[in-house]
Amino acid sequence: MVENRFGEKLKIFALNSNKPLAEKIAQTVGVELGKSSVSRFSDGEIQINIDESIRGADVFLIQSTSAPVNDNLMELLIMIDALRRASARTINAVIPYYGYARQDRKSRAREPITAKLVANMLQRAGADRIVALDLHAAQIQGFFDIPVDHMMGAPLLASYFLQHHLNENAVTVSPDHGGVTRARKVAEFLKTPLAIIDKRRPRANVAEVMNIIGHVEGKRAIIIDDMIDTAGTITLAAQALKDAGATEVYASCTHPVLSGPAIDRIQNSSIKQLVVTDSIQMPPEKMIPKMVQVSVAKLLGEAIVRIYENEPVSPLFSIQHQLQNQA
Repeated sequence: MVENRFGEKLKIFALNSNKPLAEKIAQTVGVELGKSSVSRFSDGEIQINIDESIRGADVFLIQSTSAPVNDNLMELLIMIDALRRASARTINAVIPYYGYARQDRKSRAREPITAKLVANMLQRAGADRIVALDLHAAQIQGFFDIPVDHMMGAPLLASYFLQHHLNENAVTVSPDHGGVTRARKVAEFLKTPLAIIDKRRPRANVAEVMNIIGHVEGKRAIIIDDMIDTAGTITLAAQALKDAGATEVYASCTHPVLSGPAIDRIQNSSIKQLVVTDSIQMPPEKMIPKMVQVSVAKLLGEAIVRIYENEPVSPLFSIQHQLQNQA
């Protein structure tokens, strides 16, 4: 039994998307996971039961909206509604991976902005606060009219490379122009130069590497991205870096979506090691030998405590803080 130093006023609940991460977060905070159950009616509709009183409590609900995206999203919305109707004082949705984030703007006529739609649904269901990790587009924070604490995975990934001295004679690489800001921050943490892959994407999930901006010859290349889906971009980038004279290629991302052919592509690629977080639960069959997983549990657990105690979360963004946590 974990001793709850917060009494009955702070409660953490988990749904089905990532129970192992939720258990680690609860352990970090020092509370037991709340008692609830998720079941299905015979036609597939979701039924949720909360098996303890949450009246007047500050509730933190942990759920990644990863695959199966629609099931996990509906679980989250229904649970928020149940918490609101059970008189929770505040409902804080902790979403380590925010699905539909790639649809954040209209890139052509008659397209939806689904990231905004999801934000609307979460607010209408009754969420009072969102805690998210490495949103695909930072402007999604502005889609909400409630507080959003946007946690960063970059210091966590950078601290792994620092601890293993992989930043020596290295170059940090952004796999596209959209990730330059993220890669530049990691390059500052690692004290390495920055390179950029200039690529053209002819259609969804298909990437063509065009050029490398920066010097990579004779260096260890560390690719930084927010997510890896089918791994087409990352494996093409790795091969381009090797062709340009990089001695080794490491890849990292916060969100290992790894759908479709991703695992086979990574396994057969020139990537020496892939470093990911546990924002998305990884089934055993996807945990290949060249993959290393670092946990975001301490980061999110500390964020929960700071939010509950009305303290700033900005200190959690520093590389020094992450190094101390992993020491």
